[in-house]
Amino acid sequence: MDKEVIIEKINNFLIDEFEVEVDDIAPEANLTETLELDSLDFVDLVVAIEANFGVKLVGEDFIDVVTLQNFYDLIEKKIS
Repeated sequence: MDKEVIIEKINNFLIDEFEVEVDDIAPEANLTETLELDSLDFVDLVVAIEANFGVKLVGEDFIDVVTLQNFYDLIEKKIS
């Protein structure tokens, strides 16, 4: 799966499930501040990633994840 497909799926999920505004979605967007995702949202996000990409995420995976770009990179790395 190429990076553009990963980004598109993640963005669509954020828009559809978390009601994130399209204008707020940018690689440098902070997940908690800009996109306003809280700890419960992260749990839902992990479930969605597992369902959509078939990869398992754990809390330690998110240690260095601050921006949406960090999240894209994490998912790409897990799929590879």
